[in-house]
Amino acid sequence: MTHIPGIVITGASGRMGQMLIKTVTDSDQARLVGVVERTGHDWIGQDVGVAMGSAALGVTVTEDPLEAFAQAQAVIDFTAPEVTLEFAALAAQARCVHVIGTTGMSDEQIAALEPASRHAVIVRAGNMSLGVNLLVQLTKKVAAALDEDFDIEVIEGHHHHKVDAPSGTALMLGEAAAEGRGVDLAEVSDRGRDGITGARKRGDIGFHAIRGGDIVGEHDVLFAAPGERIVLRHLATDRAIFARGALKAALWGQGKPPGQYDMVDVLGL
Repeated sequence: MTHIPGIVITGASGRMGQMLIKTVTDSDQARLVGVVERTGHDWIGQDVGVAMGSAALGVTVTEDPLEAFAQAQAVIDFTAPEVTLEFAALAAQARCVHVIGTTGMSDEQIAALEPASRHAVIVRAGNMSLGVNLLVQLTKKVAAALDEDFDIEVIEGHHHHKVDAPSGTALMLGEAAAEGRGVDLAEVSDRGRDGITGARKRGDIGFHAIRGGDIVGEHDVLFAAPGERIVLRHLATDRAIFARGALKAALWGQGKPPGQYDMVDVLGL
């Protein structure tokens, strides 16, 4: 058992946290060795299985991330940008693989991961699913094949609890389209139009966010030209796909040299 990588899950009480805990405990390739929650959370000190309303798992919820990370070979982190930066420094100190599924990180926050990546493996992606990462590659290829006669729009939908927009996945798709076109996304991005906006600017990449109900994740990339449209689509119906992808990333990162990686690296796409 000891050769099987030990995994710590942060944000244990959240929907993704609980899904990650279930995914790791169901796996024969990894061990759950720690779970972390914010200071003052009512799960602190409880067995995480009991806190989740099921059988005890023999792992106590802690508010001390470094203590938990010191026992692990990988940390899977779907929390908030500021918290993720703190965890990155601690994971690097513990020489853990740090898998980051946190979305809503600014360019400055992403750049701030660089010091930690000099000492440990960081795998960061706006979306951990195989299907989405295939969609990213397809988007890049289609954008490269079509000229600016085809307008590009990225439309995404998520549950009403999601706090950031556009989603990290939508931004991944926009970046892929911009890369395919050979342009800088920051210069052509057009976000959520409202009011008298004037005609659409040729070459822009548009983003639109839908929030409602319990939508797990829906992403369309629309290429629209006079007389024809191409739509690339991914629909997620179960967030377990993200948990499985994150665990795959944590296992893949074992033994890799320090640095920043993404799911394209993990999947060999």
